[in-house]
Formats: sequence, C-alpha cells, structure tokens
Amino acid sequence: MHRSHHRWFSPVLSRDMELLVFGHQGAPVLVFPTSQGRFFEFEDRGMVEVLRYPLEQGWLQLICVDSVDAESWYCSWAHPSGRIRRHDQYEQYLLSEVVPFVRANNANDFWMSLGCSFGAFHAVNIALRHPWLFRRTIGLSGRYSMRSFMDGYSDDLVYFHTPADYVPNLHDPVQILQLQHLDIILAVGRDDPAYASNDALSAALWSKDIGNALRVWDGWAHDWPYWGKMLSMYINGHD
Repeated sequence: MHRSHHRWFSPVLSRDMELLVFGHQGAPVLVFPTSQGRFFEFEDRGMVEVLRYPLEQGWLQLICVDSVDAESWYCSWAHPSGRIRRHDQYEQYLLSEVVPFVRANNANDFWMSLGCSFGAFHAVNIALRHPWLFRRTIGLSGRYSMRSFMDGYSDDLVYFHTPADYVPNLHDPVQILQLQHLDIILAVGRDDPAYASNDALSAALWSKDIGNALRVWDGWAHDWPYWGKMLSMYINGHD
C-alpha cells in the first residue's frame, strides 16, 4: 500500500503542517483526527488497516490531516473571537493548500470527508459548508453544536461554523440543491451523549429535504473498535 508523509509551511496558518497520504489513487477521503489529535492518529489506531483492501485496489486515497484544535476550539486562554478565527483559517488551509495538493496528483472528483468524535464535526461541517467539493461525508460519534467552546461569545463565524445553528436556517435554493446531492452519514451510539446532537442535525437536514442516513448503534459505541466497524460498513455509503 502506498504511504507518503508530507510537510510544508502553510502561508495561511503561518506554521508547518503535516499530513499522511495512503493509497495511490481513488476517491480522496479527507480524514480528520479526534480532538487535538495528530495526522498519524488514524494509522496508529488501526483504521488504515481496516481500509487496506480498497486502498490497495485503488478505490480510495486517504489524506490524513493534522489539526490545530489546540489553537482554536480548545485554546481556553485566547478570546473566543480568536479561537473561531483560527478555526476558519484552518478551513482555508484545507481548501487552498491541501485540496490543490491532492488534485495535483489525483484527478478523481469523488471527494469524501471523514472523522470520529471531534473529527466528525470537522468532517461534516466542511462538507455542509462546501458541498460543491464533497460527494460524501461520514461523521462517527460527532457533536454538531459548538457553543460550549465559545464561553457565551457569538459572531457570524461562530454561527456559520456551527451546523446545529445554520442548518435549520438554510434557505438558499442553490445551496440546498447542492446539499441534496451530498451523501451524509451520521453514526452514533444510542447511549452516547452526542446522540441528541446527531438526531437534531439529521432532523434539521430532513426538514430542508436534504436526505441523510442516521445510523444509531446499541450502547455507547464511542471508541476506536466501534469506529472501525462503522467505517467498514459505511465507507461505501451503505450498510
């Protein structure tokens, strides 16, 4: 299986950023780590191995990115306005640096986003915000209301990076049409504290005629062994 490590200085973030690429071709899958996780987490936790066969067959290509969560959502010493601006810069880094980097060597346009736990927020949020780029998004055990990270602070950036807030208010018919062509898969344990957030987001999407698959697992189901099983079931968009 192809594996390559890449590092460059990001003009957007003004710091070095790293990522790992697995697979030589196929549908690009932008993979986000869990809260404050690193680009090597997905491999270390055995998730790349779960996808070895489709990777070796050239069906998928994983792009495992680093996070800046410690500088954004989890940066408790910074003012909330600075935290959300840093997250917005992170998204711009992904769109203006990572996506062109991948496209330079992979012309497949069936982009997916994928994440577990806090990474699910990243994966689902970027796909909902940019449905022109993504064809499928998979959020495993995610939470989609980010207000608890903002200490009561709110501005337009917080709103437009909080799916629980902006999805119920979607009204642009062009954006809704694009979202109707996005495969949205939300998987969560019934006893997971994040269950209510998933149920609410799914319902909000359906209220806008945006189809999505809410897959509810028995028990807590918020750990790597469960996510590995979920991934093997949902990466192709079906049970």
